[in-house]
Amino acid sequence: MSLHVQRFGTGPDVVMLHGWGLHGGVFTALAQHLASRFRISLIDLPGHGQSPPPQKTLDLSTLTETVAAAAPSRAIWSGWSLGGMVAAQLAFTMPVRVEKLVLTCSTPRFTSADDWPWAMEPAVLAGFAQALQEDYQGTLERFLSLQIAPGSEGRHSLRQLRETLLRSPAPAAPALRDGLTILRSADLRAQLPALHCATLLILGERDKLVPAAVGPAVKALLPQARIEVIKGAGHVPFLSHQREFLATFNDFLEEHHD
Repeated sequence: MSLHVQRFGTGPDVVMLHGWGLHGGVFTALAQHLASRFRISLIDLPGHGQSPPPQKTLDLSTLTETVAAAAPSRAIWSGWSLGGMVAAQLAFTMPVRVEKLVLTCSTPRFTSADDWPWAMEPAVLAGFAQALQEDYQGTLERFLSLQIAPGSEGRHSLRQLRETLLRSPAPAAPALRDGLTILRSADLRAQLPALHCATLLILGERDKLVPAAVGPAVKALLPQARIEVIKGAGHVPFLSHQREFLATFNDFLEEHHD
């Protein structure tokens, strides 16, 4: 399967992976800011944006392999939400291809458990999976509105997310189902301590999907990780708090590139 990739700029390679239901275009403004110093690749996940739908059911391993085939041989990998889980999986399975890892509002486990309270209730994601069959557009819309923090910045972010979605074909239902299954079932906690690349985790203080309280738990599993919480941000800090996000992102990317 050949995935759609949009490229900006020249310099060291940076790959950016979007979250569930969106497409690489959500990072366009970010890529334009970074293009003077880096070569940015925005990859549409299978069945999202301009990428063709998967021919078979994708789990996290096969999704990661498909994405890796469309990417530069070595890069700084940046993933948001579900995209962060893919980037982390790639860092575990193909470490030679990952120079650094930036995870935005992402987590090794998206659903809560007795020993992992900083996550979504499994029933919420199960409800999305059920609703997807009945009201595809409404379910996507509800998921988008969960991603924003209350207030004017949140409303602006929601408008940007909606506009981004409309700029590409609607995501394919099988790809959405596969993505939800991954979010509901994947658990990368056991692998985190084996991760050796420099890692930055950016969280939103008011994120309802990936609570900022997960930061210390990730730090305990991955002591070398740098954890940054963007004050007032929800699940899309690169839209709602672009200046703060870029400052943090740039600072991490520029290390060892001076």
